Amino acid sequence: MKIGTDGVLLGAWAPLIGSPTSILDIGAGTGVIALMLAQRSNAEVIDALEIDAEAYEQCVENFERSPWGDRLYCYHAGLDEFVDEIDDEYELILCNPPFYSETVASGNLQRDQARQNEFLPFDELLEGAAKLLAENGTFATIIPFKEKDAFLNMAAGLALFPYKCLHVKGNPTAEVKRVLLAFSKEQKDCETSELIIEIERHRYTTEYVDLTKDFYLKM
Repeated sequence: MKIGTDGVLLGAWAPLIGSPTSILDIGAGTGVIALMLAQRSNAEVIDALEIDAEAYEQCVENFERSPWGDRLYCYHAGLDEFVDEIDDEYELILCNPPFYSETVASGNLQRDQARQNEFLPFDELLEGAAKLLAENGTFATIIPFKEKDAFLNMAAGLALFPYKCLHVKGNPTAEVKRVLLAFSKEQKDCETSELIIEIERHRYTTEYVDLTKDFYLKM
């Protein structure tokens, strides 16, 4: 599973309200988001879920090779199975979910699982997050902007309310393609802002550099 801009944005942006001690990364892939949160926080428990066997093995290897291996653990499981078996709650839950609502088979099951939300529908994701989230916790995710309104409506039905929102544009003239959202169980005003990634091809904005520079070797 390649590391993409969406995962890096989520790992760098996710709010660390109240210094969370327990974190869960749903659909971890190579584990990059969990690793970023280990770098950013002092959380004692950072768990990850990954259903694909090869991605799970790579995630475990990456965790073990990192400086934070004693705080990181990956479960080889799907979210539905995890929710049924785990009684723990988490103060921060993150997910960079599959985002293609259209079913287009590529012939590569791993790629399809990572990209198509039939493998983790948004309603299933939100239900799982609502059950696993501590009363004072945050659920943070990144989704296509076109899915925002429907996603917020589903979240509201589960008493998850947005308090932070970031609209992401590839360049100054592009349309908003992605939105980062942070939810809590408390209803409050939502702080909305915008991020532009590039001024032009491979010339990154100061805002994007400031957000992500701690995680890139060259930035």
